[in-house]
Amino acid sequence: MTWIILLIAGLLEVAWAVGLKYTHGFTRLVPSAFTLVSMAGSVFLLGLAMRQLPLGTAYAVWTGIGTVGTAIAGMVLLGEPAGALRLGCIALIVAGILGLKLLTP
Repeated sequence: MTWIILLIAGLLEVAWAVGLKYTHGFTRLVPSAFTLVSMAGSVFLLGLAMRQLPLGTAYAVWTGIGTVGTAIAGMVLLGEPAGALRLGCIALIVAGILGLKLLTP
């Protein structure tokens, strides 16, 4: 269950990062509220996951999910480049996340 909580926290990190793009410097109410709620939820769930997981593992996986998800969202939603080297680097981050998951009791 802890890993599921951490996954949801990471997905909320993606949500707030993408939402931040649409706040226009926190001048738009609905995207700003969505972003702030997503931020709070993400950090709250990360804190819950850290009850059971080591600090370094939980934080690295959380930021890794956020990094990969945000990069993919940028490509899909915002037309950011999706070249082979960029995708390869994202794959390396995914490998690191999976490695931490497999090596953590």
